Amino acid sequence: MYSVRFEPAGATVQVPDGTLIDEAAHQAGIELNEPCGGQGRCGRCAVIVEEGRVRRRSTQRLSAEDVAAGFALACQTVIEGDVLVMVPPQERIERRLKTDKQAARIVFPYPYDPQTQQSIRRCFVTLEPPSLDDQTDDWARLQRGLRQQHGMGNLTATLPVLQQLGRTLRQAEWQVTAIVELDTWDRPHGPPRLIDLLPGDQTGVSWGAAVDIGTTTVTVCLVNLLTGEMVVRAADYNAQIGRGEDVISRIVYASKGQGLVELQRLVRETINLVLARACRRGDVDPRQVHKVTVAGNTTMLHLLLAVPPEPIRLTPYIPTVNHWPTVRAEELGLAVHPQATVDCLPGIASYVGADITAGMISTGACDAKALTLFLDIGTNGEMVLGDCDWLISCACSAGPAFEGAGVRDGMRATEGAIEEVWISGQTYEPTYRVIGDARPRGLCGSGLILLLAEMFITGVVDKGGNFNFNLPTERVREGRRGGEYVVAWGSDTEHGRDIVITKVDIDNLLRAKAAIYAGFSVLARSVGLELSDAEQVLIGGAFGQYINVEKAIQIGLLPDLPWERFQFLGNTSVRGSYMALLSREMRNTVAEVADRMTYLELSADNTFYEEFTSALFLPHTEIENFPSVAAILRQDNTAEPSSSR
Repeated sequence: MYSVRFEPAGATVQVPDGTLIDEAAHQAGIELNEPCGGQGRCGRCAVIVEEGRVRRRSTQRLSAEDVAAGFALACQTVIEGDVLVMVPPQERIERRLKTDKQAARIVFPYPYDPQTQQSIRRCFVTLEPPSLDDQTDDWARLQRGLRQQHGMGNLTATLPVLQQLGRTLRQAEWQVTAIVELDTWDRPHGPPRLIDLLPGDQTGVSWGAAVDIGTTTVTVCLVNLLTGEMVVRAADYNAQIGRGEDVISRIVYASKGQGLVELQRLVRETINLVLARACRRGDVDPRQVHKVTVAGNTTMLHLLLAVPPEPIRLTPYIPTVNHWPTVRAEELGLAVHPQATVDCLPGIASYVGADITAGMISTGACDAKALTLFLDIGTNGEMVLGDCDWLISCACSAGPAFEGAGVRDGMRATEGAIEEVWISGQTYEPTYRVIGDARPRGLCGSGLILLLAEMFITGVVDKGGNFNFNLPTERVREGRRGGEYVVAWGSDTEHGRDIVITKVDIDNLLRAKAAIYAGFSVLARSVGLELSDAEQVLIGGAFGQYINVEKAIQIGLLPDLPWERFQFLGNTSVRGSYMALLSREMRNTVAEVADRMTYLELSADNTFYEEFTSALFLPHTEIENFPSVAAILRQDNTAEPSSSR
């Protein structure tokens, strides 16, 4: 056994020979960022080995000077003796996501009637106390009272509920409120189940929670089940981010040791944290939450339920479950009533999950009967085409570039992130806006889209993303890893370093946007349609609401259609989860959408690679597909630089 000491925390652990530094850190309670899931690709878990013997299995992302200074990737460095490890300050998420009280901004599509649409009932019942003349047991007495006073027969209960039954009845002097679940989606005809028994008449309140587990963000809506009102909406970053920024990285991490257990714990803790915050704001006891619906992509739901997700990334890409059975909250460790039903909504395939089925019902696309292209742009680009009489879907791996990862000075959309950039076509000087009006620390996804479009339109880069070094500006220069453009000089930044976008960064962005554009191009052609046939383009996801349509078209991320056809809907997944929480009919519609939707596996489609290759240019190899961009370029002959590399 070797001794490993971590500074500045001052924590020491004993580990066997061959242990990785990151494993020792986890044992010591030290949090390390591993956005790539411990594959050694991102370089963000770099630590400094001050003393002792280690073996570096990989030095990717580290220069010779870094290694000489003692830097090592924690996920790729094996401990071979007593060591002293210095852990540099880790990237922290510095801005808690907003919690809204009385955030009932989602309009239900029809009048809400809890008596016909809600499966949770609160039934006040008065019972005759037992006597020598009526020695009916407590459970049978309650069943009889509910049958006589509320017409509710065949009531069932679990052992934990029965264990509290007799005490509650006597303390309440035989006047109680029974919390009953009439049915679930996988038990549509009952029998009804007793969830809880409360003293006195407590029929005036009833609470549920709608949850969306995103790869980046977890959102919880606290909902009044009697009125249908969304009372509080809260969100925070998914704590799994430190173990992988995309689903593939997390699948890889889950396959190692206790990785699956750890990832389940992290998402459970995140949900409970956000739920507790929402309940505090709404002045609600979390144990009064008796029903939960959960949406999320296929990988996120597998991790929540601790179902091994490895098959998702292996040919032929088949998940363990698409339609989940209902479970109880105590089985998952969720901090609501232990007997509350947790309903994970159904998905379609490994990379088109419940976030998309929930999103589809929340958009109202099926009611409009218009040919709709629905997009959810994130680390995965998920998309659906159809008019609800028919639906076809696909997914492509866009990677985390639009979320700031894989980009030298990329970061999440937190304080200090440059979110908008404009470049002068005469001086090539940038103007930018920073989240929080702070000194800039990096570039977030929306800023990267605007920056890339501005560089292309002003001629800083050509259609291949190559820099024009003949421009009269010091901002275009040769860096350590090729050409780069300086967005902010070090004297203006928070950390004192220049903020730049490099040729490598541009290539990553081009691959991300090409994958998304190729995805919906193949989807349309697979059913004999053109993208111009789409009557509306609905864009969901938290990132989607910050996209600038004009700039997204200029880089070829979105099709060149009239702007009025685009609608940005924000988090459609949590909206769908909320609607399914309230209504049996909407819950059934989610399942119907999942059953009706055809899934197109792009890796098996020979045309995807051709479309992807054609889209690896700004905005596209076939410029005639982007007439508005072609018109801009004709007005500015600097858009095609003569000397670039």
